[in-house]
Amino acid sequence: MFTSIERLIASRNLRPKKKEGFLKVISVFSFIGIMLGVAVLIIVMSVMNGFRTDLTNKILGFNAHLIIEPYKDTIIDKKYKKKLIKDFENLDIYESYDGEAVIMKNQSAKGVLVKGLDKKKQKNSAFLNDILVEGDINNINKGEVVLGKQLAINLNLTVGDKITLLSSVFMNTPFGGIPKQEVYLVKGVFSSGLYELDQNIVLLDLADSLSFFNKNKNNIKLEIYLSDPMKANNVKKNLEEINSNFYIYSWIDLNKSFFSALKVERNVMFVILTLILIVAAFNIISGLTILIKNKTKEIAILKTLGLNNISIIKSFFLTGFTIGVAASISGIALGILFSINIEKIRMFLSNVLNIQIFPEDIYILDKMPSEISLSSTILIFMFSVFMTSISSLIPAMAISKMNTIKALKYE
Repeated sequence: MFTSIERLIASRNLRPKKKEGFLKVISVFSFIGIMLGVAVLIIVMSVMNGFRTDLTNKILGFNAHLIIEPYKDTIIDKKYKKKLIKDFENLDIYESYDGEAVIMKNQSAKGVLVKGLDKKKQKNSAFLNDILVEGDINNINKGEVVLGKQLAINLNLTVGDKITLLSSVFMNTPFGGIPKQEVYLVKGVFSSGLYELDQNIVLLDLADSLSFFNKNKNNIKLEIYLSDPMKANNVKKNLEEINSNFYIYSWIDLNKSFFSALKVERNVMFVILTLILIVAAFNIISGLTILIKNKTKEIAILKTLGLNNISIIKSFFLTGFTIGVAASISGIALGILFSINIEKIRMFLSNVLNIQIFPEDIYILDKMPSEISLSSTILIFMFSVFMTSISSLIPAMAISKMNTIKALKYE
């Protein structure tokens, strides 16, 4: 593609003479600009991908993929459950019930979501066992609760302590309606990695939950877990055809607006950060334009010696292209290295600067996530090379308009 003479000219252009120090400065800034642009794009895309994946995994681990609530018919119907198992493969079906309550300990109180767990789910859920940091979650008995780590910290609770839960259900007394309240023993503490869940969730046995909210089996919901959570909406449509008297919704329905906002933010960040590459590409244009202007006499001599316009254009194009490709490769290496160690870097900067970077209560997750996407990395590299190619070609094409006689006469 490039002849030896074209490569020789390009290599000499990449090593300007001492009197051409300004060109060297422009080349260095072009290289650094493209390298940093590519690195920042990879880092941001990795963090956004990691944020989405971590959040999805934790949401899917803690929440059901599909939830069926009673509407006109009761769900605890053996025929209906048998039909679900018969018509759909790889379905894990659990019973549940949840409601809002207030947890009280000494002089502290906080609103929480109380979830009643099926005994079968308590024993079979690998996620629940993985997130347990203290106590036991395999067999929550009557009068026992398991709560989130952040909630336990806020209320200064440990395993073995007792708490009071105030139900959203009112009891009639001679003095009027008062909230139903029960005393429970803290049996375990979990840490899901999601700040919002860890400070707002209390787990009870299903029978305890129904009793606490004055409900019965007719109010029970079904939680369904799929082998492929991404097919939740397809399965939901099929379930609605079996019985339209149930209210069915998926984890995608519950988090649709959040993930849509995350996708828009990711795309906007990509567009904004590509401006760094465009600005860096202008440095290549200006650098090559000045280089060609300074090399007018040499270019005219090369033409006189028989080197055609195409070869000269290719040699100057190769100069800018080499800077762009080298900077892109360096940027990818820097971006990947930074992305892999981003949590260590965050901790180091937090300790040195004594500020909280990526606070849990704002960004939900307890650590900064990162997931390097091969497709995103290739896309960023191709875009960077494309921009530098265009930036190198524009000033190089100006050589074809050069008048050899005038160049020799005036230079």
